[in-house]
Amino acid sequence: MKTNIAAYALGLGLSLGASGWAIAAQPLLTPEQLQPLLQQADVRLIDIRDPKAFEGGHIASAVNAPYGKWRGPATNPGELPDQPKLVALVQSLGLTPATHAVVISSGADATDFGAMARVYWTLKSLGLKELSIVNGGMKAWEAAGKPVGKTTVQIAPSNYAPTFDANWLATQQDVNKHLDLSNAALVDSRPDAFYQGKTRAPAAKISGTLPGAQQLDFNQWFEPGTSKFVDATKAKDIAAKIQRQQGQDTVAFCNTGHWAATDWFGLSEMAGLPNVKLYAGSMVDWTQSKEAPRMANQPGRMQSLAYDAQKWWDKKFK
Repeated sequence: MKTNIAAYALGLGLSLGASGWAIAAQPLLTPEQLQPLLQQADVRLIDIRDPKAFEGGHIASAVNAPYGKWRGPATNPGELPDQPKLVALVQSLGLTPATHAVVISSGADATDFGAMARVYWTLKSLGLKELSIVNGGMKAWEAAGKPVGKTTVQIAPSNYAPTFDANWLATQQDVNKHLDLSNAALVDSRPDAFYQGKTRAPAAKISGTLPGAQQLDFNQWFEPGTSKFVDATKAKDIAAKIQRQQGQDTVAFCNTGHWAATDWFGLSEMAGLPNVKLYAGSMVDWTQSKEAPRMANQPGRMQSLAYDAQKWWDKKFK
């Protein structure tokens, strides 16, 4: 009987600790699941839309922390902000290790989900253990007929001073070692044109992908025609497409660690794979290396020159 109860509880997201049953936060929340949680003092809803969108209407208890605050400079937006800036941001939101932080954005499309996933990943790396994303964002909340207002809440800052846990981070040095040793599954989260080297991000110096990388387009994680992330069962089916030897790291990358955050979330948080890392700087960081980076699917010199000429023309005259 105890076994059946334990299995039932685990299915509901419960765990048995020394002090008894405790509810573990679900990585994804529907609007219906979110609404009752908003009454709890230890729940903080973080709206990462731009200030104008936030001021135009938001969930009553939400606090605004625009996505740009969680990102690096324009030259390499995948970089993490400096540690003092991250600490100040966390404190301004009143976050502590006991906070259940729930991230919400517009829910406009699959790309927007990457913003929520990247913030979730950052907060997890800063030591928060109770984390969730609102599946479908504000779009789903409003479609469900849930209330939206313009009241601004005042949050008492915390004194929580986290250190960054690099357990879920891959750096340029890490990726170089993985290539030397062939000991990781490298996962390119970008659509096919990027993976095949037919286009590149504006800040990237070279087109192409990492040698030996497997492609897992981030768009696969969503219910067809929607911005809603798939359930855990479907996520495990998608994750099974990645060829990975037991014990190896899996490193998700894209252009600037945005689309790859969606792959990281799906592989790590929904499918439950261990040792999943996010290459935060991704291909912009990789191609800005001082030494010639190792690449695959790289176009020939004439193709590269033609691509650069077309981009210059578009920027100059369009």
